[in-house]
Amino acid sequence: MDYIKAFIVGGLICLLVQILIDHTKLLPGRVMVILVTLGAILGAVGIYKPFAEWAGAGATVPLLGFGNTLFQGMKEAIDESGFIGIFKGGFQAGAVGISSALVFSYFASLVFKPRPKE
Repeated sequence: MDYIKAFIVGGLICLLVQILIDHTKLLPGRVMVILVTLGAILGAVGIYKPFAEWAGAGATVPLLGFGNTLFQGMKEAIDESGFIGIFKGGFQAGAVGISSALVFSYFASLVFKPRPKE
């Protein structure tokens, strides 16, 4: 049942984002920034954690989850280091995700030979 719930929640998030891209003039990059920011805001007000616990990977894998991860890392670093935690917390929390995205995208570029859009 957890897999089904994660699939449905993740699919609904993707559906809403696709509707936003199709029916507004927002570029995909801006939509991605909105999602990360929204995840951080929902984490800050305490809504995202219970939602992620209920939805599982369907809520933690999309960009909303990344924004929440950045916020949680920043919050912990601020508690630990004070003001300087604002600058280092997000980097520490997001390092694994960002690093793996870079490494896997590099390997994918070796396999699939990317080219610019025409």
